[in-house]
Amino acid sequence: MSLSELGVSPDDERIYRLLLNQPNVTLAELVSVTGWQPPRMRRHVRSLEVLGLLTRTPTRPTRFTPAAPESAIEVLALQRQEAIERARAGASKLAEQFRSAMSHDHTPVTVVRGRPAIAQRFFQAQKATRHEVLILDRPPYVVEPVQQQHTVQLDLLSRGVSYRTIYDEAALDTPEKLAQARHLAARGEQSRVLSGVPMKMVITDRSLALVPFILSTERETLVLQPSALLDGLVTFFEMMWSKAIPLWTPGADTPSIGQPEEQLLALLAAGLTDEAIARRLGVAQRTVERRMRRVMDKLGAETRFQAGLNASRLGLLGD
Repeated sequence: MSLSELGVSPDDERIYRLLLNQPNVTLAELVSVTGWQPPRMRRHVRSLEVLGLLTRTPTRPTRFTPAAPESAIEVLALQRQEAIERARAGASKLAEQFRSAMSHDHTPVTVVRGRPAIAQRFFQAQKATRHEVLILDRPPYVVEPVQQQHTVQLDLLSRGVSYRTIYDEAALDTPEKLAQARHLAARGEQSRVLSGVPMKMVITDRSLALVPFILSTERETLVLQPSALLDGLVTFFEMMWSKAIPLWTPGADTPSIGQPEEQLLALLAAGLTDEAIARRLGVAQRTVERRMRRVMDKLGAETRFQAGLNASRLGLLGD
């Protein structure tokens, strides 16, 4: 392992490892082995003493002995952990100061420009969330790779943050995105689907929202602080939520689907129309419509799109 993870510089680590192989050496011997000048070597010796990785003898000339790795490194690890905890506590205080300052800021809307800055603001907003994230999800996507967002969301879900996401149908066109939505739902995301979601939006704790200024480019994003406008966006999300269809039904049993219905689902997933399916099966179009209605009822779906999603979730479409 590298000791740099514990705050030890590469040069200090080099000297420490040298001492582990050649303990009880003098400064002159260290200078001879490394080729460094004495002043430089003295700086590294002092640094290693401060870190607790080296001790010196009271003899003349002074000799240097390395501390036992199992104890010295454990102490460094504990010190590093304490520093991380102090940093987290400091970050919490800074966050409180920021929220307090923003609550007195009379500018409810700011603009973030450039994809890197937008992506950074997007992640910052989520990571600061304490209770709830509301999302309208539709292409195009500014955050790349999407896996990073997936990881952030899983972390917040594990900490008890509530996620409610409304997916546009186009957002679930790819197997990767559909699999990701399925995984998030299994971890606690409440997800619904709606055709024609008009915009993209993220709202955190009902106190901050990010909305692309122009959806097609996403080079500018509006950041909204508490205001009547933000309240209106929350109300808009709730209206959309009431109209959207649940994407998954947690804990639902797999329905009994016969071979003709499996064939019908496969043809539907392939994108065939009712007329084309009827020709392929050699039946009347009304028969196809009747069978489809029966399949939708079994799958608890209100639309064919939802029927296809539920069939995929339940493994009824094969590989």
